[in-house]
Amino acid sequence: MAVSPLLIAKGKKDLVLLSNMANRHGLIAGATGTGKTVTLQRMAQSFSKIGVPVFLADVKGDLAGISQPGNGNPKVDERIKKLAVKDFIFSGSPVVFWDVFGVSGHPVRTTISEMGPLLLSRLLNLNDTQSGVLSLIFKIADDEGLLLLDMKDLRSMLQYAGDNASDFTTEYGKISAASVGAIQRSLLALEEQGGDKLFGEPALDLNDFIQTDTEGEGVINILAADKLMQSPKTYATFLLWMLSELFEQLPEAGDTEKPKLVFFFDEAHLLFSEAPSALLEKIEQVVRLIRSKGVGIYFISQNPVDIPDKILGQLGNRVQHALRAFSANDLKGVQTAAKTFRLNPELDIEKAITGLETGEALVSFLDEKGAPGITERAYILPPPGKIGPITEGERNSMIKGSAIYGHYEKEVDSESAYELLIDRRNKVEAEAESAAEEKAAAKAKPKARQKESIAEAVLKSAARAAASQAGRTIVRGVLGSIFGKR
Repeated sequence: MAVSPLLIAKGKKDLVLLSNMANRHGLIAGATGTGKTVTLQRMAQSFSKIGVPVFLADVKGDLAGISQPGNGNPKVDERIKKLAVKDFIFSGSPVVFWDVFGVSGHPVRTTISEMGPLLLSRLLNLNDTQSGVLSLIFKIADDEGLLLLDMKDLRSMLQYAGDNASDFTTEYGKISAASVGAIQRSLLALEEQGGDKLFGEPALDLNDFIQTDTEGEGVINILAADKLMQSPKTYATFLLWMLSELFEQLPEAGDTEKPKLVFFFDEAHLLFSEAPSALLEKIEQVVRLIRSKGVGIYFISQNPVDIPDKILGQLGNRVQHALRAFSANDLKGVQTAAKTFRLNPELDIEKAITGLETGEALVSFLDEKGAPGITERAYILPPPGKIGPITEGERNSMIKGSAIYGHYEKEVDSESAYELLIDRRNKVEAEAESAAEEKAAAKAKPKARQKESIAEAVLKSAARAAASQAGRTIVRGVLGSIFGKR
């Protein structure tokens, strides 16, 4: 197996991240302004150089510079000189920009059905009862072949289920009007925040994330998340959906010389904040098993204590920047962080964490046997790309020059639950109107005055009975399809 050692930091020795251990996940932690973003850039470009595609969310709007060579930064030049880095070459990486709102990148969407009731419940901040009702709505839609693609589909489905709740009680359970109303209000609130942009077609094809350029470098996919971060729960839930889709869609890869994709999850504490236990179990399962699909996940957060213990224990590659200890809680966080690193007899880890300079970190990467390396105090190497944002013109030029430009920009409104339910209602109303007209015409028709024979009366009675039976059969067929009775 050809393993690529990625040089990330330099201390008393070079600290390298082994490519075949990169899908064992990792953590980049530290207080604001201590150098986490530079570490992320260094790692992302290092992966790209060996042909590994990368996904990262740009929550502050300053990661786009990764697409340009990093010339002319005095601090970078000073760091290169101080660390005596040989053969350092400034270079940009191939980048594709994405944006839920379709402004700073290609629109990125999913469908209501793909998001599913569990994640959608969290997105809408539903309680357990409301979540249960939402799950029933999805079940009814699935059973009746009604696609839930966008927000209007879900709203129509909620109205349909609420209007006909009594017909669903026996087969699916009680659907309370109060819960349906609460879900509708939550959808309206999400829509007012721009959340409706999340849903629709064409939905994101995750294979578009796993690409290399003509030079064999991995494409770095940057999601513009500065606006999305105004709704933190939406941000965290959407990124979690991406992870779960990768887990579902990618085949087993086993042990590989390098990952298929590396996923950086910035502001990771938002993922776990107020998450119900059922969702935390799902997250733990995805993190534990997705590495066998060849995907490495790197969480970026201010403190390791932001990550649940069961997940923290699976993050083998660690970079810890400085933490501040201004209170008893801060000090407890420092002590907890220190305990997550492998001991170094020559280093007081707890003391070092509070004394690290900007760009300096405690580093422990997995060795060739998969064991955590001895913790070293070291400086992170500068990334070869530009540190900071790019101009709007540069961004727009790259978006329009992308191979996928035009595909996601053309929104599609396929026939789905909204259209089908309207069609059903219109058909029922038309049949009811037609029946009423026929009844009125029958009343207006003059009655025959001649005396009917016994035979004629019997024949007409039989005909009326047959017609009545046929009418009931048709009515049952139409209403049966509407009420979900197949």
